[in-house]
Amino acid sequence: MDVREPGNARADASSLNQNILETFFDLAKQLGVISHSVAADFGVAPSDLLALFKLDGALPMKELAQRMGCDASFITVVADALERHGLVRREPSQRDRRVKNLVLTPEGIAAKKRLMDEFADRMPWCYGLDDTQRQCFLTLLRKTVAAARSRAEGEATARSE
Repeated sequence: MDVREPGNARADASSLNQNILETFFDLAKQLGVISHSVAADFGVAPSDLLALFKLDGALPMKELAQRMGCDASFITVVADALERHGLVRREPSQRDRRVKNLVLTPEGIAAKKRLMDEFADRMPWCYGLDDTQRQCFLTLLRKTVAAARSRAEGEATARSE
């Protein structure tokens, strides 16, 4: 039986949440350092690396911008760089020829695989957690992402009513 005062329980929860947030930001900072390092090793910008991760099949440039969380005009710069490296090609959409799709080239598919492997090898959970801990971590991450999506959808619905 927990005999703590309700106020203390709230303070403990608040402290725990603060510690989780601080640790999450520390992890995010480390992931940023890793992504910059991997991008530099492969001779691409970090934004180009992110685009490669997000590309799968033929993807309209506007949709890639949404997936990357950036302005659509920036995708032109990313597409130019990836095209220069021979990793993507632009194709007109079959539904609307005004829309340009980005498609990974065979070289782009191979580079994406190498980048994903390298990125995965450098992730702290790969060398800091055993298989059971990584599975638990994945489960918790998925649950957290699902909760965030559900809340965002609820808030969007409430705003539209």
